[in-house]
Amino acid sequence: MGFNDSLPTPNLNVKGVQQHTYDAIVIGSGMTGGWAAKELCEKGLQTLVLERGRHVEHIKDYPTAMKAPWELPHHGALSEAFKKDNPVLSQCYAVDEATQHFFVKDNEHPYIQQHPFAWIRGYQTGGKSLMWARWTQRWSDLDFEANAKQGIGVDWPIRYKDIASWYSYVEKFVGICGNRDGIAHLPDGEFQPPMEMNSVEKHLKNSVETAFPGRHVIISRTANLTKSLNSRGPCQYRDRCARGCPYAGYFSSVSATLPAANATGNMTLRPFSVVHSLIYDEQQKRVRGVRVIDANTKEATEYYAKIIFLNAGTLNSTLVLLNSASPSFPNGLGNNEVLGHYLMDHNYRGHAGGTYEGLQDTYYYGRRPAGIYIPRFRNVGNDVQKDFIRGYAFAAGGSRNRGVETKETIGTAYKESLTEPGAWSVWMTGMGECLPDYNNKVSLSKTKKDDWGIPLLEIDCRFRNNELSMLKDILTTSAEMLERAGFKNIYAYDDEEAPGLGIHEMGTARMGKDPKTSVLNGNNQLWDAPNVFVTDGACMASTACQNPSLTYMALTARAAHFAVNELKRGNL
Repeated sequence: MGFNDSLPTPNLNVKGVQQHTYDAIVIGSGMTGGWAAKELCEKGLQTLVLERGRHVEHIKDYPTAMKAPWELPHHGALSEAFKKDNPVLSQCYAVDEATQHFFVKDNEHPYIQQHPFAWIRGYQTGGKSLMWARWTQRWSDLDFEANAKQGIGVDWPIRYKDIASWYSYVEKFVGICGNRDGIAHLPDGEFQPPMEMNSVEKHLKNSVETAFPGRHVIISRTANLTKSLNSRGPCQYRDRCARGCPYAGYFSSVSATLPAANATGNMTLRPFSVVHSLIYDEQQKRVRGVRVIDANTKEATEYYAKIIFLNAGTLNSTLVLLNSASPSFPNGLGNNEVLGHYLMDHNYRGHAGGTYEGLQDTYYYGRRPAGIYIPRFRNVGNDVQKDFIRGYAFAAGGSRNRGVETKETIGTAYKESLTEPGAWSVWMTGMGECLPDYNNKVSLSKTKKDDWGIPLLEIDCRFRNNELSMLKDILTTSAEMLERAGFKNIYAYDDEEAPGLGIHEMGTARMGKDPKTSVLNGNNQLWDAPNVFVTDGACMASTACQNPSLTYMALTARAAHFAVNELKRGNL
């Protein structure tokens, strides 16, 4: 559908058009939108940043950041009323009483599930960068070359050498703590000093690396500052990152990229701006602007620019493209044979853990907001699996439980027992790669619209045979490593969670080498409108098994520099 009669018609005179014209427009203010804004503004472009949600100001709008558990009505737990009203959102590991205000509630922005899919969103300045997990690993050519070598999906139009310097560029600004581990398929980056493993994690590392040559246990590479950077941080080891950090000890667009953009004097940030669609110029074969609906008043406005960065989040970016109909593209802007298809999310269904009886004379400092990481070891080098292709990694962590065993369940002796550290334990979660599949897709509802007249998104996505075969191996190897390390009470289970709860949705507007089989080219430009760039998760042609945000940010910085150079050459 196009800009239809059900919406207020913009009434702009020439002066009004000038007032609504910028050099660049960025749709979304989260992880990639913040980076696009920073790069474009620092290059001198007057840039409008459109955020569909409310404005969040650093420090001022972190209402629970300094609250102790007893200062929260339910001591951090979700209320039964909240869980009843939000059956999808309540499944998300990151949502609790202290963070729930940053997440979209189920009834506020509905969508249609053909199969169970948990669409976890954060509509505010900063988006989900306020409450992300902060784990940041680079990809390698093991990942960029896999599609081509195996004939899956389409070949990536880039390789590691095309993005390596942009990884470094982003890492130096973000501030990532970690070790240079020398693992070929997990390239080292520009790191601040790492956080330290605790005793049980070191024990697991020594055991796994001795018993299983080729497997590594490393400290996670995490966007938490161990040293101050650009007046941010350092981390205070509070592990309350998802509440918003008053110290800016972790990276978010609210504390880092958007302030950098604003400092140039070139950024205009407009919250409560729901993007309806892009305005395609049939003669110029370019997008000349953006149709916006005020979230509160429902008033429609058009904004214009030579460059558009569409960074609304994977599914919302694709929704905007699908809804950008024109005479040339009656079914939406983009390759209609591909747009909306190949939706992916990491498979986080496999979990394991156990307790360790030793190391009772050791402990650790603070609440470290990081974990340990076991990089992919399946289908790497000489390891070739017959049941599945690609591979998986493990996020993990160790800690001491609170309280020693006692026969008492009430009274002074019981209270005193809770002040003592208990047994060590380790948890592990597999992160399995998801293959691109045409049948995993999103589309626009033909009958239902949201409060702003935009069709609801229909999501049809499932984990397929390769993901489920990989899951079996995740459960086997995790229990095997714990057993070799001498853990007791070992468990390994499939929680059967739906796609989406990994919160790593990718694809639906993928990059490629051929406009017949992809939506974007190797510079993240829309084939159908080269002044439109999509650099969030929608652009991904595969998922690898690493956390994806670092790659999104590097692609965004790279595309922004390319866009500015093309603008200077008169090509946009």
